[in-house]
Amino acid sequence: MRFGIRSVSMENMAEELGMSKKTLYQYFADKDELVEEVVKRHTQVIRQECEQIALEANDAIHEIFLIMERVMEDFRNMNPMVLFDLQKFHPRGFQRFSEYKNEFLLHFIRVNIERGIREGYYRSDVNLEIISRFRLESMMIPFNISLFPPTQFNMAETAQLISENFIYGLATLQGHQLIQSYQQAKKNNLS
Repeated sequence: MRFGIRSVSMENMAEELGMSKKTLYQYFADKDELVEEVVKRHTQVIRQECEQIALEANDAIHEIFLIMERVMEDFRNMNPMVLFDLQKFHPRGFQRFSEYKNEFLLHFIRVNIERGIREGYYRSDVNLEIISRFRLESMMIPFNISLFPPTQFNMAETAQLISENFIYGLATLQGHQLIQSYQQAKKNNLS
């Protein structure tokens, strides 16, 4: 996650794990298989964490704030090249990520929006299918290194700003007040 997939060799991984390359190859036929397994496990962990956050959240907006905190942890130490490397050099791993994104994340976003509408914090006049897909794709924008070069933009800050703008656009006036109260509570916790 820190260095990008392409720049880390099987030898680097074996070294980091404190084992020989030969031992590593006993578990994984090649780097592609290892990358696919890492993607599989990482998405499983995130899925479980998201589901737990949804259960613990007070409301749909609180859920978004808790998810943003969780995502920011990953993004602070993530190389934006990870997704590019995955797509270009590890198609099976990218396919697994795409399935996770287009199935779980899209469903998770849709459920959050439905919850927010029921609670009165999100506008009810939105097209659920369009806004869910828009949100899903907007989450990927910080990974676009031609649009947000890592030398000029911090991926975590970019993702946070995009998320905040999305939630403000979706929220009702009551939702805006709740967003502001969560933002204030977050500021107070940082002080």
